[in-house]
Amino acid sequence: MLHLPQSVYHQLRRHGEAAYPNECCGVLLGDLSAKVRWIREAIAVDNASRTPRNHYEISPRSLIEVLRQARSIGIEILGFYHSHPDHPAQPSSTDLAEAHWLGCSYLITEVRDGEAAATRAFHLAGSREEDKHFEPEEVAVAPDAPARPVQ
Repeated sequence: MLHLPQSVYHQLRRHGEAAYPNECCGVLLGDLSAKVRWIREAIAVDNASRTPRNHYEISPRSLIEVLRQARSIGIEILGFYHSHPDHPAQPSSTDLAEAHWLGCSYLITEVRDGEAAATRAFHLAGSREEDKHFEPEEVAVAPDAPARPVQ
């Protein structure tokens, strides 16, 4: 399960609207507890793709910066998000081919005519690159609350 504070949920949906008609992208940071990913922060990054209308790419430099930021405050990368302009919030074959963080969540927001529509999450399951696959993941959006203590 992916647990998102309402402010983070709205932030990543607004990011998709602002980037329209291109895809937006970002990184989800938080804490892992049992099988719940407690997202504390979403970090928007520039889409480095040469074809941003139908593809997203997070540059290695951006990913390293986010990883350093997460480590400095004692949380970790738990997933990624991006938008699908005028396409359903379902992973594409390209999304699967380019997803390499096994065990992470991949959150997709459909942005239809510039307005955020469905937002869905998928867990990248499998034990290695050859058997990786997306499984639907439940998303719980809750009112913002004090940050969970770092364990």
